[in-house]
Parts: sequence; structure tokens; C-alpha cells
Amino acid sequence: MTNAPDFNLRDALDATRAWDDDTIQLDDELLEGDDFESGYADDVDYDDADPEELTVGAQELAERHALRRVASLRTELEDITEVEYRQLRLEKVVLVGVWTGGTVTDAENSMAELALLAETAGSEVLEAVFQRRQSPDPATFIGRGKVEAIREIVQATGADTVICDGELAPSQLRNLEDKIKVKVVDRTALILDIFAQHAKSKEGQAQVELAQLQYMKQRLRGWGGNLSRQAGGRAAGGDGIGGRGPGETKIETDRRRINTKIAKLRRELKEMRGTRDVKRQSRRRNHIPSVAIAGYTNAGKSSLLNRLTDAGVLVEDSLFATLDPTTRRTTTSDGRVYTMSDTVGFVRHLPHGLVEAFRSTLEEVADSDLLLHVVDGSHPDPEGQIAAVREVLAEIGATKVPEIIVINKADAADPLAISRLRAREPHSVVVSARTGEGIEEAVRTIESELPRPQVEFDVLLPYERGDLVNRIHQEAEIGSMEHTGDGTLVVGRANADLAGELEAYAR
Repeated sequence: MTNAPDFNLRDALDATRAWDDDTIQLDDELLEGDDFESGYADDVDYDDADPEELTVGAQELAERHALRRVASLRTELEDITEVEYRQLRLEKVVLVGVWTGGTVTDAENSMAELALLAETAGSEVLEAVFQRRQSPDPATFIGRGKVEAIREIVQATGADTVICDGELAPSQLRNLEDKIKVKVVDRTALILDIFAQHAKSKEGQAQVELAQLQYMKQRLRGWGGNLSRQAGGRAAGGDGIGGRGPGETKIETDRRRINTKIAKLRRELKEMRGTRDVKRQSRRRNHIPSVAIAGYTNAGKSSLLNRLTDAGVLVEDSLFATLDPTTRRTTTSDGRVYTMSDTVGFVRHLPHGLVEAFRSTLEEVADSDLLLHVVDGSHPDPEGQIAAVREVLAEIGATKVPEIIVINKADAADPLAISRLRAREPHSVVVSARTGEGIEEAVRTIESELPRPQVEFDVLLPYERGDLVNRIHQEAEIGSMEHTGDGTLVVGRANADLAGELEAYAR
């Protein structure tokens, strides 16, 4: 038996009649009121955010912002398996650098760039420390006393990862982790993690995976007795069957599997490279000039491509926002057709494995007819960016390509810095891809630097040969054109193939 009162449905319904219906009815007057709050974000306009109306780059940017790192996801050393593959899941990090040369400003710029890389990877930077040394310590990268200081900072801030501004040897990583007691990664692993997040195309993902496996192969680590060699006979302690033979260690098995995967990826990339070569040969066969946009990461290459060709590619104020090359067809003011390609951004100390993995992509720069070297005019050290980019260009054999320095972000740059850059780089233009300032001058400079056809022609084309007139507009350089009673009189310069077809109509 319970003491609960008896329930009567009629009484309960009668009690609800006294409620004010106007307070819960969502009529038009209530929705139009100033005090009504729906509970949804006020800054989201779903009419303006129609996916069918957005460009491909805008859709990718929305997708990227919708997928973020999970909060409170830890990477303590205790959470490990037999072999650790170092998949980065960064959260709260401390930055550590070694200053071996240059000024204090150079060291601070390098640490600021490392902080931007860490934030791009999805982590929160808590502290940054760098040490003045003639060379990094061969055992722990930084000095013994500094290691203890970093350990105290990690304990005080609650950081779960330490990022070192340099490429660490496997022994340095192991020693630092043993002393600091949290995960330690280097600059190379950080850049690889960003590339893995941002690669979209099949070729880009394969290139990043290849670079990751090459980096990982030298840094496999074993934990516990599961990685010891098998033994047979008396050495096995009488285990008998199942314990015989020297066998492979677990770490050797993993390294063999990585080598197999690397070989497979290289075969796949070789096939993809063949497809890219076919497209490149087709452009050469049709005598279509190519312009490559290269430069430091976050200098505004994609923004410039969008401004010049309406490509609609992804634009984001972050490092390595776009990795996959984009090629767009465009025309000069007189109708000549040429292509413009955006390439992966460069950075100081770009990992050699990435350069090797992306070599087929970077060959677009080496095989181009003109190079637009984009520089961030608002950066504290634009000269250092130019030197870093030219170092990579020399590594891929692109130093002989004609170069135009495009100083971008003129709307945010210091006029004195721009004047200094223009004095150092006379063959340069100043633009702002955001506001459109200087774009017309840049287009004129590009058109004047495109390769000119070699063969001069002076022909009178009958009106039924409109196909040749169209090809002259697309492939040739027109000096003069006049429509007469006998046909179209054209004087200009063309490539050898087109000039050979026009020779029958020469005057």
C-alpha cells in the first residue's frame, strides 16, 4: 500500500484550462518581437550559406572549421601499445628552441612561426622557451639544466606535449621523454601532422603518407619484453615448439611492413606522376605557356590565384591551408591562352622527406615558363622568407625559371618595408589580393613576361579560314589585324607549328 493520492484524469485536465496559452503559442507576433530568442546562433544565415551557391574553397573551409580537435584529449606516455606510432593528438604544448646563430629577432621570429604551426595543428601554446647554444646538445637537444627547467614548466602549466624547433634524432626524443615525462615531438612531426590534416586529393594524401612513413621508420620504439627475440632449444627454457629459431623482433616486423607500404606508395605515385606528365606534355604540344605561383606559406598564393583567375579555391589565414596544386586556364588582354598553377607553400627548414614526396608536384614550378614568387609584405622578416623559398627552388632545380616577386598584403604592410623590398628586388610588383590594389599592374607584368612566339608572319587569310584566325588569337601575338575585301590581313608572331600552317597564305 502507498499513501499517494488517487489520480483523476478529469481533474487534471480541468487544472490546465487556467494556463495562459498566449505565453507558449509561437504565433507571428511573438516571433517578430524584440525579446524573443530562439536559442540558435544569430550570426548563421542559412540562406546565404547555401552549399550549392558556395565555391569549392568556401565549402572546404566550412568543412575544416566544422572538424576540430577534441578537447581534453591527452597523449601521456602511459597510454601506449607495444609499438608507438606517434599519431599526434596535441592539446596543450610548450615550445622549446635552440638559438645557434643570428640575432635575437631571428630567434623570436622562428619561435613565433613554431607557435603558428602548433596552433594550425590544433594545439594551445602555453609557454615558449629558447636557449642560446653554439650547437644543439647531441643527447637532449637542450642543456641538462634547461631540461629540468622545462620539466618544471610542464608540471606547472599542465602541458601534455613539448614541441622542439628542429628535427630531433630518435635518441634525443627518447632522452627528452624519459626526463620530462610527457610526449616530445619535433618540428618535422608537427609539419607532417598539419599536412595529414589538410591533404585532400588522392595524390596529396599518398605523398603525405609516404613522408610520414619515412619519418616513422627511423623512430619506432619498443616497450617491454614482447619485442625480445624468440629463442629455441635450451635457450627457450624448455618451451619447445613455438619458441624455436631466432625469429624477428616485433619492431623489425613493423619496420618491414613499413618498407612494404613505402614501396607500394612509390609505385602509386609513379603512376599518378605519369598522368601529370601527360597533361604537361599536352600543354607543351599546344604551346600553352604556364605560370606557377610559389612562395612562403600563408603569403597569399591562393588569394592571388582567386583574384587573377576566379578559381574559387580555399583561402584561410593559417599555415599550409592548401596543399593540393590547382591549375586554372586564363587569357591575356589580347586573347592568348595560358595556365596559372598554385603550389604548396614553403617554410624554413622544410623537411627533406616532404620535398622528396612532393617532388612530382613541385616539378610544376621547375617546368613552368614564369614564376610568381609571392612574399608577405606584412611579415616581420620577408627577406628571410624569400631566402627560404629560393633554397627550396634550388633543391628542385627551378632557379632558371624567370621570376617576378609579388609583394602581397600591401594593405597591411609598412610602406618602409615595401620600399626596402622593392629596392632589394627591382623586378617586383606590389599588390593586395584582398583589396585588389596593384592587380592590374601585376597582370600587365605577367603578360609582358610570358614567352613570346618566335616566328614572324604576314598573311592574308580568306574568310572561310576562321579557324586559323581563332588559333591566332589564342596562340599567337598579334601585331595588327585588318579586315579587307579579300580576307583578313594579320601581322604578328606565332610558334613554329602555327606558322607552318599560315605559310600557305603568306603575302
